Amino acid sequence: MDTRTLSYIIAIAEEKSISKAAERLYMAQSSLSQYLTTLETSLGYPLFVRRHQGVRLTEAGKLYLDFAYRTINAYHQVQDAMQDISELHRGQIILGVSTFRGSYLLPPVITAFAQKYPGVHVNIVEGDSVELENMLQRGDIDLALLVLGKAAKNLEAAFLMDDEICLIANPHHPIMKKVRKGARHNLLETPPWFIDIHEISQYEFILSGYDTILGAKAREIFTRHHISPIVHNENLSALFAASMGAGGIGLAFTYYSSRRYFQGAEFISLGKDGTSVELSIAMPKGGYHSKAALAFADVMKEVLTPNR
Repeated sequence: MDTRTLSYIIAIAEEKSISKAAERLYMAQSSLSQYLTTLETSLGYPLFVRRHQGVRLTEAGKLYLDFAYRTINAYHQVQDAMQDISELHRGQIILGVSTFRGSYLLPPVITAFAQKYPGVHVNIVEGDSVELENMLQRGDIDLALLVLGKAAKNLEAAFLMDDEICLIANPHHPIMKKVRKGARHNLLETPPWFIDIHEISQYEFILSGYDTILGAKAREIFTRHHISPIVHNENLSALFAASMGAGGIGLAFTYYSSRRYFQGAEFISLGKDGTSVELSIAMPKGGYHSKAALAFADVMKEVLTPNR
């Protein structure tokens, strides 16, 4: 048995379909199906119940899947330990990040890291915060850049920076006649403008989905201040919503750190004090952390928070 064959079971379980797992593994469905049948015969127990709409794990399958995850995680830890022997001359990091935040924060970090450690490859995995937390706990990724949720107690996290949730608008949007100069203005950390939250109800909004941090925070703000917003689109990705806001289609919620991406757009704090989330670098708790992963975390801090 090797980790490659264990990955077959993981793929089938996660895809809930032998055909979809075969596509993910770039192998023939018949070969994967034959492998599964042979394995189940050797074990003496079925791992999956076959159905017309896919497969589901049996109780034996759940035990085997847990074994597969733990074995692959242990194998990765051994790889990491051996990688350290080379003193970062070669190796790999698996980094998790949201598609939106990664698109504008990571390029300068990746460039700086590649210049310092040219032999270490950074493999990027995209997902939302909940997905990334789950991947960290399973040991699927080495570290992640995220806003921690309820699973934070099961992770090791280092605070990176406060990231303000603000409005993004086109410079010609009518709201710019209502904004005031922000007393907290610091180009590196807070938007130059703010608006009284109760003044935003008259404008049209473009929102991210309920299951995203920006989407949930936006709705929380509306509810807390008894605002019934005019919403024309309410289930867009964070990047799409912010792009439409910058383009003048309406107002959208975004992170102030996205100013690196939306140059020329206006960013407006919600109230004088604004509202922020803590962006952290998180790693699996209690496990082995490779030198490459720790070095990447250090480079991330140097690039994104140079004045700290």
